[in-house]
Amino acid sequence: MIDPSADELTLLREDLAYHQARVLLLVSAVCELKEHGHKLDGMTKLAKLDFLLRYPALAPDVLDRLDAADPRLHLSMAEVSARTSVEAPMTRYKYGPWDDRYYAVLGALVGRGLIRYTRARKGSVAVVPTATGRHLAAELASGEQWRVIADRGAAIAEASSGLTGSTLKDLIYERLADLMDRPHRQVIQ
Repeated sequence: MIDPSADELTLLREDLAYHQARVLLLVSAVCELKEHGHKLDGMTKLAKLDFLLRYPALAPDVLDRLDAADPRLHLSMAEVSARTSVEAPMTRYKYGPWDDRYYAVLGALVGRGLIRYTRARKGSVAVVPTATGRHLAAELASGEQWRVIADRGAAIAEASSGLTGSTLKDLIYERLADLMDRPHRQVIQ
């Protein structure tokens, strides 16, 4: 058995903390809107909304109600010109973009008391932030380090109101066909 170094463990913890913070901000943004039923319902919906959050220059191509000039997207010239060059890329999976960390991230957020599971459609998983999670999300959103992610999450949540995870998946396949036409498990770059 190989023992990971202290540096590797630190990087892993920082990586998971980054993904937990981003997902908490996204869940919080979605749950603020009654059009989403005040919950994020379904892993497919989480993955597709997170894809749009992580690849913000692609979000207006997928969501009709989102304008590329929306200041909440904070799109830089570099992001507009290199639309798939992102800090945390996702992989192409059977039902579109996916990240294998979702189960660990959600479990960690539940374990830390920041989100909780709630009633979902049959066969689905739904989450909502707890009071502590809402407070932490608001605190993160007010800080300089997470403001852009929070703003993008709010814009994407608003523009995707009323759309299911399956509808989002279909829109991504339809409108980003060239990007999705790749083997499973290939990184989307």
